[in-house]
Amino acid sequence: MAENDPIADNAPIEPAAPKPTPGARPGPKPHPGPRPGGPRPHAPAAAAPRTRPASDPAKHGRVDEDGTVYVITSAGERAVGSWQAGASAEGLAHYGRKYDELSTEVEVLEERLASGTGDPKKVRAAAQQVADSLPTAAVVGDLDALASRVGALLTGADTAIVTSQADRERHRAEGIARKEALAAEAEQIAAEATQWKTAGDRMRALLDEWKTIKGVDRKTDDALWKRYSKARDAFNKRRGAHFAELDRERAGAKARKEELIAEAEKLKNDTTWGETSAKFRDLLAKWKAAGRAPRDTDDALWARFKGIQDEFFAARNAAANERDAEFAENGRAKQALLDEYTPRIESASNLGAQKSALRELQDKWEAIGKVPREQMGSLEAGIRALEKKIKAADDTQWRRTDPEAAARAAQFRDRVAQFEEQAEKAEKAGKAKDAVRLREQAQQWREWADAAEGAVENR
Repeated sequence: MAENDPIADNAPIEPAAPKPTPGARPGPKPHPGPRPGGPRPHAPAAAAPRTRPASDPAKHGRVDEDGTVYVITSAGERAVGSWQAGASAEGLAHYGRKYDELSTEVEVLEERLASGTGDPKKVRAAAQQVADSLPTAAVVGDLDALASRVGALLTGADTAIVTSQADRERHRAEGIARKEALAAEAEQIAAEATQWKTAGDRMRALLDEWKTIKGVDRKTDDALWKRYSKARDAFNKRRGAHFAELDRERAGAKARKEELIAEAEKLKNDTTWGETSAKFRDLLAKWKAAGRAPRDTDDALWARFKGIQDEFFAARNAAANERDAEFAENGRAKQALLDEYTPRIESASNLGAQKSALRELQDKWEAIGKVPREQMGSLEAGIRALEKKIKAADDTQWRRTDPEAAARAAQFRDRVAQFEEQAEKAEKAGKAKDAVRLREQAQQWREWADAAEGAVENR
C-alpha cells in the first residue's frame, strides 16, 4: 500500500452510498474510523507473534462497485467501511488485517486464562469489551467463529473467577489458621519457656515463617500480628528480667566468693591441721552454694581459691609425711622396749623387781610418743599383757596378807560354834526340829569359814 494511502494512515473516509444488493439489509453505513471505545487495554503489541494463520477475508466479505466494504455473517451482511484507494482485494485485505488484530487480541486473552497468569476478572472485562464491539467492528473475517470464541472466553473467565475466589478463600483460611497457630505457640513460649536460647531461636523462626504467609485480609492479619507481637514483647521482657536477676545473683556470688578467698587467706598458714582442714571443707561447701559469678571472673576467682587451698593441703601433707616418719620411728622404739623388758620382767626373782622393771618400761614408753595407727593395737597389747600379769601377781600376794580376810574366817567359826551350842540346848529341851535347823545353819557357816580360810592360805 502506498505511503499516501489514507486508509493506511487510519484517516477516516466518508463512504460512498452503497448500491443495494439482493439480500442486503437497508440502513446507514457505518463510518470506517477507529473502533468504538478507543484502543483496547489488552491489545497485543504489534510485534507479538501469531499462533493462528491469517484469515482469508474473501470468504467473509466483499467490496461493492462503489467501494462499500461488507462483512458476511450468519445474520447476513453489513457494511463496515468504504474503500476508494485501490483494488477491491486490497480493501478486503485491509479489513482482514483488522480482523486478525482483533482475533489476536482474543487469542492473547485465551492464553492468559488458560495459563492462569492473568487476573480472570480483568480477562473477563477485556473479553466483554470485545464482545460488545463485535456487532459494529469494522473488520472482515469469520465474526461468527470469533463471537463463539469470545463467548467461550467469557464462560471460562466466569468459571475461573469462581475458582480463583474459592482458592483465595481457602488460601486465606489456611493462612489464618497457620498464623493463629504461630501466635498461640509464641504465647506459650512467652508464658512457659525457660530455655532462653532455644526459645529465642524459635521466636525468630516463627517470625520468619510469619513473613512467608500471604493472602490473609488486613484486618485479620493485624489482629493476629498484635497477638504475636504482644507475646514476643512479653517473652523479651521476661527473658530480660531473668538475665537482669541473673546478673544481680552473679554479682552477689562474686562478692561472696571474694569474701571466701579472704577467709581462706587467713587460714592457709594455720598448722592446727585437723581443725583447719575442716574449716577449708566448710569454705568449699559455701563456695559451691554461692553460685556462679560472671563468666569472665568466675574461673579466675576459683583459680585463686583453689591455689590457697592447695597451698594449705600441700603444707598439711608435708607435715603429715614428717609426722608419719616420726611415728614409724616411735613404733620401732616401743617394739624395742617390749623386746627388752618382756624377758626381764618374766625372769625377775620377785614381785618387787617385776614392778620396778615395769615402771622403767612405762616411763620410757610414754616418753617416746605416738606410733602409726596400724601398730598401735599390737604394741598396746604387748605392754598391757605385762601390766596385767604383774597386777595379777600383786593381787594374789595382797590376798594372802590381808588381815580382814583372816578376821572374816574367824568370825565365821564363831558363828558355827554359836549355832552348834544352840542346837545342843534345843535338843536337851526336846526341840528336835529346832536342833536340826540350827545344825544346818551351823553347817552353812562352817562351809563359808572353810572357804575364807582356804582363800587366805592360797594367796
